[in-house]
Amino acid sequence: MAVKSASLFASTPLRPARRQTKVHAAQQAESDQMGFKMMRRGVKEAASETVLTPRFYTTDFEQMETLLNPEKNPDLNMEEMKALLNEFKTDYNQRHFVRNKTFKEAAATVTGPTRKIFIEFLERSCTAEFSGFLLYKELGRRLKKTNPVVAEIFTLMSRDEARHAGFLNKAMSDFNLALDLGFLTQNRAYTFFEPKFIFYATYLSEKIGYWRYISIYRHLQRNPDFQIYPIFEYFENWCQDENRHGDFFSALLKSNPEILNEWAAKLWARFFCLSVYITMYLNDHQRKAFYGALGLDATVFNQHVIVETNRTTARVFPAVPDVEHPDFFNKMDKLVELNTQLIGLGQSETPDFLKNFQRVPIIASMVGLMFEIFMMKPIDSGSWDFKNETQLAF
Repeated sequence: MAVKSASLFASTPLRPARRQTKVHAAQQAESDQMGFKMMRRGVKEAASETVLTPRFYTTDFEQMETLLNPEKNPDLNMEEMKALLNEFKTDYNQRHFVRNKTFKEAAATVTGPTRKIFIEFLERSCTAEFSGFLLYKELGRRLKKTNPVVAEIFTLMSRDEARHAGFLNKAMSDFNLALDLGFLTQNRAYTFFEPKFIFYATYLSEKIGYWRYISIYRHLQRNPDFQIYPIFEYFENWCQDENRHGDFFSALLKSNPEILNEWAAKLWARFFCLSVYITMYLNDHQRKAFYGALGLDATVFNQHVIVETNRTTARVFPAVPDVEHPDFFNKMDKLVELNTQLIGLGQSETPDFLKNFQRVPIIASMVGLMFEIFMMKPIDSGSWDFKNETQLAF
């Protein structure tokens, strides 16, 4: 009856306008209740930038052009690059990210604290994917003359990341919110990394993204009762995009062996591994409720992902942390405890000047623990063919 009544009065603008106003008012009330700041109606203000939030990156594009110039870099394997380009052109997921009515229906059933934590998950994931899109798009544009093959690969990777970000942002709209990605592009702070650090960090982020997505997917296939929202059903194909991107950066690293063989390479490799692992471990333990809603234990999930990512990374990086040493996760768990104290202090009603004073020993303890983790004996690793080339050279 309600539907028929609305159609009868379609020529009268007052009724739908009132209904629309009520809907928007309800959405605003929901956002206020969850503590989200709004830029405008239906558009969420991006979460404040912290040490643990996803970042936007820029680099030295001239140096990148030198590293990826076939005429200047004899180690650049163009046959492998052409094979990778054909792989990306195949576009296996061209028709994969297609929504249906179950998305909106499922979102309506996610309520209470789980709804808030789920929106935060979508936002963080969307921001991370969009960050990749911006970087890859710019690299594709800058490298067109220097190396058209590699440039096209970057452009096609930006296509993948744009799909992911768009899919996630559309998922947020099921929860009556969205991000203004154009505003983020213009107003988000960009972190500068040298090209070799872009290679390290992006390889890691793509590979750890693969292990996160495939681990969640496999868990939910075994435990369908926890499939609270259909986006997870897309993770199997989705994570293959991440894997292909990681394989491309693996090829770039191998095409610039000095990045892997220079004297500081082992230190930088371990540094980036630990930066990514610690960031994920602390972030996910802040959001244990999200993993609990999926039937996952945040600690078990994170340790599995880190171990598998580390084994994968050991095939390329010259050294990796020994994450399977029992002391490693003992120290990581102590970091979580300290970070929980830090968060609790920030949420307390203690005067700001006293909070700042009380933060000092906690932060000092965290820094000390991170240094202890970094100083643990690493595992010498690296590509099999690099090791054998070195042996043959001598």
